[in-house]
Formats: sequence, C-alpha cells, structure tokens
Amino acid sequence: MKGRPANRLNGMAPAAGLSAGKRFLHGRIRTGLIRSRNSFVPAIQMTVCAVGAYAFAEYVLGHSGPLFAATSSLIALGFSREPRLRRVMEVGLGCTLGIVVGDLLLHWLGGDIWVAAVVLLFSILLARFLDSGSIFTTQLALQSLLVVLLPAPAGGPFTRSIDAVVGGLCALLVTILMPKDPRREPRRDVQKLLHELAEVLRECAGGLVNSDSTQAWHALIRGRNCQPLVDTMRQSLRASGEVATLAPAYRRHRDELDRLKQSLDFIDLALRNSRVFARRLTSAINHAALSDEATDSIAEVLQETAAAIDELSLGLAESHDGVRRAHMRTARRDLSEIALRLHPKLLEVQRLEGETVVMLFRPLMVDLLEATGMDADEARDVLPAL
Repeated sequence: MKGRPANRLNGMAPAAGLSAGKRFLHGRIRTGLIRSRNSFVPAIQMTVCAVGAYAFAEYVLGHSGPLFAATSSLIALGFSREPRLRRVMEVGLGCTLGIVVGDLLLHWLGGDIWVAAVVLLFSILLARFLDSGSIFTTQLALQSLLVVLLPAPAGGPFTRSIDAVVGGLCALLVTILMPKDPRREPRRDVQKLLHELAEVLRECAGGLVNSDSTQAWHALIRGRNCQPLVDTMRQSLRASGEVATLAPAYRRHRDELDRLKQSLDFIDLALRNSRVFARRLTSAINHAALSDEATDSIAEVLQETAAAIDELSLGLAESHDGVRRAHMRTARRDLSEIALRLHPKLLEVQRLEGETVVMLFRPLMVDLLEATGMDADEARDVLPAL
C-alpha cells in the first residue's frame, strides 16, 4: 500500500512529459504554418525571379547552366530586412571581384587544393577590408573559390559574373512590378516599439506603487532591450523607402514613411529618457524619497502616459488617413493634459530627489509630443514653468 503513491507519481511523470511535448509540437506547427502563410507571396516572387533569371541567361544570353543567375536573384530578393538595392550591389560586385581574384590567383599559383585555401582566406580578408556587408563577403569568397574548384564555363570566366548581374536586375524588376506594401513592416515595428515603451512606464508605476525598486529596475532592463527594435525599424524603413522609390504604385506613400522616420527619432529619444527616468526612480524608491501623495500622483501620470502611448501607437500604425489623424489628435491632447501637471508642486513632491524624478520625466514628455507631430517649441511650452 505504501508503494502506490510513489508508483502513481512515477506514472504521472511520463504523462506530463508527453503532454508538454504535444503542446510544444502543436505550438511549433502553428508557428510554422503562420510563418509559411505570411511568406507565401514573397515565396512566389522569389520563385518567379529565380526561374526567370535562369531562363533569361540560358535562352537569351546563351549561357550553359547559369546557376548563379538564379542564386544571386534569390540572395538579392531574400527575406532579409536590409535594403534590396544594397543586396543587389553586394551580389554583383561580390561575384565580379570574386571571379577576378580567383582567376588571378589561379593563374599565378596553379589549381592545387592548397590554392583553394589560399584563395578563400585572401578573398574573405579582402571582402572585409572593402565592405562590412556579410552578403558581399560571402559572394566574393564563394565566387573566387568556385573559380578555382570548377572548370571555366564555355563563355569564359566572367560568364558567371554576368549571370549574377542578371539575377540582381531580375530581383529589382520583381521589386518594381510586384512590390509589397512598404508601410506594412514599419507599422508593425512601431507598434512593437511603442508597446514596449508603454510597458516600461507601467512597470515603473507598479514599482512605485508597490515600493519595489526591483520592479523599477526590471523596467530599466526592458527599456535597454528595446534598442534592437529601434535598429530593426530603421532597417525596415530603409528597405521600405527603396520600395516606395522604385515602385510607381507606392510612391505616394513616401510622405507617410518620412513621418514614420521622424516619429521613430523621437520615440528613440523617449526610450533613452525612459531608461534614465527608470534608473533615477529606482534610487528614489530605495531611499523612500516620495511621500504617499507624490507616489500616487506620479504613478497616475505614468499610467496615463502609457495609455496615451497606446493611442499614439494606433495612430502611427493606422492605414486609413482619417482614423489615423483622429488617433494622433487624441494622443496629442492626452499627452498635453499630462504635461500640464509635470511640476513637483502639482504632483505634491517635496524632497529634492523626488523633484529630480519629475524633472527627468519632462524631456520624455516633450519627445512623445514631438512624435505626435507637435513642434519642438510648442511641446516645451506645454510644460508648466518651473
């Protein structure tokens, strides 16, 4: 009888592990299906581009087995967020220089296997010297290595370089003829970024109400982790700017992309100021520098600011102009009303360290008001005089 509970527990362990495995597998399948569904249109573009480049090089230019026309188009048109024009240039220049380097070293050193190692090492170091792009390095090194290892094509060594240029041009043609909406990724990115900023302020408010400096410190860490999101959005804006410039159907959206870029600059500044604010708030909580009244007032300001940031997020990510302007007006009005209260006396702050907390929040509010489209002088004038 005494052994039954242990046996029952031993039997439950495999069942729990099996259940966890099923949940993990179900989650992986669901994530994979969503990713595949979202990639369906780009996959069609890549397929058409690669096959079209190969067919053009083979049937029009008369090249035999123009594999690099297909591969270069896939690389230039791939899923990377980097601007496609840069990728096309990296692919074309990398292929051309790689073939030149491979041919020269092959002529001087011969075709032994150790020559391939020398060619590859020299090509990688040369690529890193010329450019920091990883695609450029890969293409230059790959082409120079293949020149040594593979026999020259019937059309001469630079046939592969021409194939690479054909693939890059096909990628540009597909970008122009079958473009994606250049606003989609920046809108999604700005929503993620503003969500994180709002959560930073909410965690600061929670740490303040609970007198928990650790929670405020976690808000600081969360704010620091937002920098990759800023860099990602800058990349997507550069890529989207190229699409809007190349594709006639989306040139009318260049003004909106410019506005998103300007807003991103102010959001980046707001994130930086939020980190400074969270660090000072952590110290104020540790030293009990705020009275109960001041704690409640500042926490309320933080919560209301987070809600206004959510409204700003809706405005920047909205596709319909009328709805977007309505959200932006609401966000600007709410932030302005909050800014009018950012004075130590109005927030019942008495000690110097508490006053510093309020003073550090004021620049963050100016950044947010500018992100809504308000002029810098007007945004500063909203703040109460000290």
